[in-house]
Amino acid sequence: MSLQTVRQFLADRAPDIEIIELNQSTATVALAAAAHNVAPGQIAKTLSLKVKDEVILVVAKGDARLDNKKLKSAFGAKARMLSCDEVVTWTGHPVGGVCPFGLENPLTVYCDVSLRGFDEVLPAAGATHSAVRISPERLAELTDATWIDVCL
Repeated sequence: MSLQTVRQFLADRAPDIEIIELNQSTATVALAAAAHNVAPGQIAKTLSLKVKDEVILVVAKGDARLDNKKLKSAFGAKARMLSCDEVVTWTGHPVGGVCPFGLENPLTVYCDVSLRGFDEVLPAAGATHSAVRISPERLAELTDATWIDVCL
C-alpha cells in the first residue's frame, strides 16, 4: 500500500514525476545504485530518527554517514535510529522503501546539504523496488524540508 500513498502524493503535488519500478530490489544504497546505474551518493536515503520525543526524517546522499556531534548540535539532543517496526508504523513505508513522500504520519523532513552535490538524486518511492528521479531542491520543496548539515 505504501507505493500507492507515494503515487497519490505525487499525483497531487508533482504529477510530472514518474515512479520508476524495477523487477529487482533497490532496498540498499548499493543495490539501488547498481540498478539505476548511478554512483551510491546519488541515491537519496531517508533515515528515520527519534530526537527527544519527536520522530524526524533526514534525507542524505547514499554514501554519507550521520555525524553524531552535528546531530546533537543541530537538535540539542542525541538521536537514535528507529527500529524496523517503528519505521513502518511512523512512515507507512517498509525499510528499504522509506522516502519522505506519502507518509503515514506528518513528520518533519530535513534534507542534508550532501544532496546538493548532485543535479538529480533517486530517493525510494515507498517500496523496495521503486524510486523517483528528482532534483534535491525539488525534493526539499515538495516535502517542506529544512536544509541541514548533519552528515560526514
